[in-house]
Order: sequence, then C-alpha cells, then structure tokens
Amino acid sequence: MAKFDIKNIDIRSSKELVASAEKQHGFFETIEHQKIDVVEIPLSQIDSFPGHPFKVVNDKAMQELVQSIRDNGLIMSAIVRKKEDGRYELISGHRRKMACVLAGLEKMAVTVKELDKDAATITMVDSNMQRESILPSEKAFAYKMKLEAMKHQGERTDLTSVQVGQKLESIVSRDKIAENSADSSVQIFRYIRLTYLVPSLLELIDQKRIAFGPAVEISYLTNAEQLAVLSAFESEEATPSLSQAQRLKKLSQEGKLDEDKTFEILTEEKANQKEQIKFKVDSLKKYFPKDYLPKQMEDVMIKLLSDWQRKREQNRDAR
Repeated sequence: MAKFDIKNIDIRSSKELVASAEKQHGFFETIEHQKIDVVEIPLSQIDSFPGHPFKVVNDKAMQELVQSIRDNGLIMSAIVRKKEDGRYELISGHRRKMACVLAGLEKMAVTVKELDKDAATITMVDSNMQRESILPSEKAFAYKMKLEAMKHQGERTDLTSVQVGQKLESIVSRDKIAENSADSSVQIFRYIRLTYLVPSLLELIDQKRIAFGPAVEISYLTNAEQLAVLSAFESEEATPSLSQAQRLKKLSQEGKLDEDKTFEILTEEKANQKEQIKFKVDSLKKYFPKDYLPKQMEDVMIKLLSDWQRKREQNRDAR
C-alpha cells in the first residue's frame, strides 16, 4: 500500500481548495502564516452577531448550500469569538449556520478567534462585503457599523456630518476607509446616508422602487417629512426623481416643506412621462373597499374599461 509523506504535499493545492470553497459560499478570508484550530460547537451555543446587517434568507441559493452540506459536510468553518457568559458570538458564517440548521445538524465547525467587539465588527463587515449580491440597506448599515468600530478604536470617522465633496481633517480619511472596498469614499458616504431613512422607505430602495440617488437626498428630510414622501408614493405611486428629491431637501433645510408641498412636487408630471390622466385617490375611494390600494383600484378600472370596450365592439358588429 502506498505511503504518503505529508511533508512533500504541495500546500498550494489545499489553498486552492479552500479558495474555491470560500467562493462557493460567498466568503473570502486570507489564511496565511497562521495556525487554524477548527472545533465543533453545538449550534444552540452560537448567537448571531448583534445588529448583523446582512439578511439571511431561505432562497434557492440557501437550499443549494443545505444540499452541499448534506452531501459533503461544511467545507469552510465559520468564525466565532467566545463571550463572557461562555457562549459564542458568530462573526462570519450566518448563512452557513442557517444551512446547518436546515440540514438537521446539531453542531457546526468553527474557528474561535480572540477579538474584542470592535475588531469583531470590522471582521464581520469585511468578510460579508465579499458577497456577490448585497442590498443597499445591508451596505449602508455595514459601513456605518465599521466606521463606528473604528471610531471606538481611536480613529475619527465623522463621515456622516459633512456634505459630499467636503474635506475631512481626520486621522482616517474616506480614502482610507475605501482602501479595501469596492466603493469609493464618496459612495461610502452616500450609502451611510441611507441609514437616516425610515425603514419603509429603505425597503423601497432595496426593492429598486426608488432610485439610489433620490434616496440619498431624501435622507436629509426629517422623519415626518419622509413619511409624507412615503404617503405620496403609496397613494399616487409617485416615484421621486433626483431633481424632485433635491427640491424637497432644499425646502426642508429652509423650513418650508410641508405635506401639501411634498404632494405637489411628487405628483408633478416628469419630463420623461407620457401624457397621463390623473385621479385624486379620495375621489375614487368611495367606489372601492376601504382596504384597496391604488394599484388594486387601477386593476379594477382597467378590467371594467376592457369589458366596456368589448361590449362596444360586440354592439358595433351586431349592427
């Protein structure tokens, strides 16, 4: 029987396997010149990272990961740190943990690292930023968490208190923050502005129903003013353009923005819109159930008009 001399194994092949596994599961981490001790810990002892900004959903990709774990086990261990109460805090591997739960496992392979809260936050953000698909809200809160952690480490990171284009007299500039990011320093600043949006508006950004640029401008409005924007969007399906959002921001800063002015601006016909017939929602509500949304009203009216047109054509053919 052939014998293997482990000293002669080319370590590059193992690194290639690790890199491939990391890419498959959406996680990258450089593991060079350090000893990695992997242990198995009960899933019941592993807590999620506080304020973890990245969503973990049971979608098709998750089901593929679950099947991979069932067939091959967990290829890449998660990263945790031990807490004062003896439990463990998950730093990287939230998707893998859910997949292990769905696969029916009771334990999970992890690497335990000695990190303080701020270092753990930075590691959590950096590792998850390697995902192929990241929602705007995820990036927004992740960048904010990382900056706060760096601030606690003694570095000034007051990026959200300045306007785009202003220079920062700080130890860590936006360029420094952006060094290991796919986004520029200005874009990081714009993402962080999204954290000032009310949750319902932020969800519309994730759904791509409101564009990123206008959303950044709207983030400067007060919560009450943002809710007025949301109301106009829901009642009239009025999607703000960049110029409209900038006008709202200017009026807000001047203390001249109210609900009526918000509605007036957002329901203006945009230059790229075709001619439309508009109805006041209140004038139509009496004809529909109270819980009907504007889109449902529109669908009913289109169906009624289609029926009316069909009857007209039938009457014309009957002559």
